[in-house]
Amino acid sequence: MIKKSLCAIVLAASFTTPAMAAPQEIQWWHSMSGQLGDWVNDLTRDFNASQKDYKIVPSFKGSYDETMPAAIAAYRSGNAPAILQVFEVGTATMMASKGAIVPVGEVMKQAGLPFDAKAYVPAVAGYYTAPNGQMLSYPFNSSTTVMFYNRDAFRRAGLDVNKPPQTWPELALVTAKLKAAGEKCPYTSSWQSWVQLESFSTWHNVEFATKNNGFGGTSARLAFDTPLHVRHIENLANMAKQGLFVYKGRGNVPDASFISGECAILTGSSSTFGAIKKSAKFDAGIANLPYYPDVPNAPQNTLLGGASLWVMAGKSPAEYKGVAAFFNYLSRPEVQAASHQRTGYLPITMAAYELTEKSGFYKKNPGADVAVTQMIRKTTDKSRGVRLGNFPQIRTIIDEEFEQIWSGKKTAKEGIAAAIKRGNEQLARFEKANKS
Repeated sequence: MIKKSLCAIVLAASFTTPAMAAPQEIQWWHSMSGQLGDWVNDLTRDFNASQKDYKIVPSFKGSYDETMPAAIAAYRSGNAPAILQVFEVGTATMMASKGAIVPVGEVMKQAGLPFDAKAYVPAVAGYYTAPNGQMLSYPFNSSTTVMFYNRDAFRRAGLDVNKPPQTWPELALVTAKLKAAGEKCPYTSSWQSWVQLESFSTWHNVEFATKNNGFGGTSARLAFDTPLHVRHIENLANMAKQGLFVYKGRGNVPDASFISGECAILTGSSSTFGAIKKSAKFDAGIANLPYYPDVPNAPQNTLLGGASLWVMAGKSPAEYKGVAAFFNYLSRPEVQAASHQRTGYLPITMAAYELTEKSGFYKKNPGADVAVTQMIRKTTDKSRGVRLGNFPQIRTIIDEEFEQIWSGKKTAKEGIAAAIKRGNEQLARFEKANKS
């Protein structure tokens, strides 16, 4: 009888005890695939395990070019994610999307969590900050342009593995020696607009576009038809004719040709470091992007790349608290430092950089600090970054025109002139659509 009563009490208690609330789910759309996708999944898994109130749900939505339009369409239909990863060239478009986003500083403030924009590397913080000083998105995966080289291929060509080319004239000489030693692809480059025009411009402290590369307003127009730009693209076209520069495609497609050992030198994103470290079967080195030594003030600093996290409007207070908690977790120096060391993305706070340096990581991985040292210099109005409307479309135009140059169908002057004319039409369209 007593036993029966106890059972009844326990059963009753199980119905009266409040059920444990499920964690608030927060949708995050991103563009990280492969091993970078593994990194994103590990970050969210670790955050979700660190607390019980929120659950970040990451979803891969395709390339950067595919994710942003998908999110805009989802926002219009009321189904946008709370967090959206947008590549840096989409920044001007997101900034112009008033009402569709919530500034990251506002999200952190409402949640009562700290957010100090001054803790970030200046070139990173400045890129995502509005003219009124308000930081609009959370810097997540910031990268810059660097040069990777196959030290084994250098040895086969009789080159000094500890002296990679520092200048473009030196790179031309080195690639000729690599070709003479049997290398079929001495040099290739990823992201041709970003590396060969945008970062090239900041590295030489010259404008890619007027109005301080678009930071001064939507009336900016493309300006990469200077004698320096034309000379550089002409030099690359001549190298292509000689088989010293081999065009391997758009975006990061050429990365695979370096990692496989097919190409001996690659200029591209510092974020390729992780893939090279994991998959390359040769001794790889990292060096600064080459420059022209006769240009005053060169080298200055390379250009920011990668992406940031934008908070979309129309979400519940609980979702915003979860977003803030996640960003607060990502801001921890130990989390930032681990991400930098794993992926090759920049340690976007100085604390993460100092923690990495203190750990001895740079001594164990020579050259891994190249991306950082190229970026932490004081920036100028011409080197702060490039922020233009319809930038993804402009990059596609540059891809199309440069392919005409590499194939010999247009001269450097003709291709550049066409890219500027077509690109400026995109800028004029953006300016007209966003007049206040």
